[in-house]
Amino acid sequence: MRLSLVLALLLSLPMACTLTEGVETITFETLLEEMTDRDAPARLPAASFTCRQFSSFDRDTVAPGQPGWFANWDRSQFVRQEEKDGRIEHVLMDADGPGAVVRFWGTWHGPGGGEFSNGTLRIYLDGSEQPVIEGPITEVISGGALASPPLGASISPSTEYRRRAHNLYLPIPYAESCKITYESDKITDRGGQKGEALYYQINYRTYEEGTAVESFTGEALTRAKPLLARVQHELARIDRPGEGRLSLLEAGTLGPGESRSITLSGPAAIRELVLNLDADDAEQALRSTLLKISFDGRDTVWCPVGDFFGTGHRLSPYRTWYIEVTRDGSMASYWVMPFEKSAQVTIRNLGEQPVRLHRGLVRSGDWEWDDRSLLFHAAWRQYAHRETKKPDGMAGTHAEDLNYIRINGTGHYAGDCLAVYNGADAWWGEGDEKIFVDGEAFPSHVGTGTEDYYGYAWCRPEFFEAPFHAQPEGEGNLDGGFSVNCRFRSLDIIPFEHSFRFDMELWHWKAGRINFAPLTIWYARPGATWNAAPSTDEVKRRVPRSLDDVNLVPGVGSGS
Repeated sequence: MRLSLVLALLLSLPMACTLTEGVETITFETLLEEMTDRDAPARLPAASFTCRQFSSFDRDTVAPGQPGWFANWDRSQFVRQEEKDGRIEHVLMDADGPGAVVRFWGTWHGPGGGEFSNGTLRIYLDGSEQPVIEGPITEVISGGALASPPLGASISPSTEYRRRAHNLYLPIPYAESCKITYESDKITDRGGQKGEALYYQINYRTYEEGTAVESFTGEALTRAKPLLARVQHELARIDRPGEGRLSLLEAGTLGPGESRSITLSGPAAIRELVLNLDADDAEQALRSTLLKISFDGRDTVWCPVGDFFGTGHRLSPYRTWYIEVTRDGSMASYWVMPFEKSAQVTIRNLGEQPVRLHRGLVRSGDWEWDDRSLLFHAAWRQYAHRETKKPDGMAGTHAEDLNYIRINGTGHYAGDCLAVYNGADAWWGEGDEKIFVDGEAFPSHVGTGTEDYYGYAWCRPEFFEAPFHAQPEGEGNLDGGFSVNCRFRSLDIIPFEHSFRFDMELWHWKAGRINFAPLTIWYARPGATWNAAPSTDEVKRRVPRSLDDVNLVPGVGSGS
């Protein structure tokens, strides 16, 4: 089936004609511009919005503590089904606006795990009976019909197609409502136990009532081709800050307990942070060397150097829009970190061996501090030698929720990295994310698997990198060992007004033990609090080199 962008809708769609006071109309173009605006995450948005998720999560998941909370048939589950013009359309998403679809992830295969299916995806906007987008799901999401890589891509290119995930980050704004459906005669049962298995996650924004949003059309896509090409180019080459004031950490050896610091005066914003260090035991140094950053007298960053740069305790080169790690050992962050009065960046050796700091660079620039400005935060915690249990079927009663972070305050959640050392030769990440915003009784984000959250699928171990997600290392996915996954949020950033909670299910296919260490990144107004307290014992803990190092539960301390 040929993909159709229904240009005739331009005449029938109601166009936004009023503005929320002080806010420009949200359009396809403004959303594209936002994707490459590095300052945007560091301020509260001028047009307030929420970010939620539709997904194929198992509908037996109804409440914490109830049967089905860890249920795992996370596929071919839909909002409902509708009959239209003699065909059955399964509804994946149905939301009132104004809003925008900002991320679409999916993977699919035919009955019994056979060759991939290729049903028809339709996107209806603003109550229209005609779809603005219609075509084979393979073409719409990652086949280039709407966007080529990196905004529309399958992952990883080195993975056989039937085991790939597919990600579309092209924004699709709408003025009043959005409904997305899928048609396939191979879908025969709930959960895809016999028929087609379709896994999906759709992240979408809903703007406050009265916000003017111009709905997506084929004409808008054509009109924005030059801008889209520029955004694609910038995201693909990881456009870096080129100017600013440079401050250097003193190079040299840091003995155990020693530190180096840089102090900056504000108002300003850190725009680039680069470190390059090594040691005789380089893996231990990545974990036992601490990065601490204080903004306006408050410690808001406290985590191991390797984990902050998304490489865990093993140097694994990769590139995203926010983080880059190179083969020569350089680790760079391009997160914008504003402050009003002062900032202090400190590197401290908490290990028992000398660490050689070859390079420490901080590039800062101007920042106008106001009541929309947010402080950058990063926290790390580790669940070391956590016991996993043998599964008892897809009900998942052996699983548990592990907390990434709880935050009290106002801001938005910007991303995370997860480093694991898997002590068993089976997939560790069957569990789903559960994200509660502002005291929700049921999470507005419930996922379909840990690897799905991080942009890939089918627990594949292959390396991949993209602007907003990466797997620098995947050896521990199926055979045991080390893996690290990253997801950095763009338009799918999650605002919160007073509280935020992120749990991830630990759902393993075998009994054993695992080291499970999430790093979380968020922005918040001054005064925010969070529950991931600094733990020098975990930073000092000896990093695992073998399955026995995890399963035998050694003592705490880098020499243990």
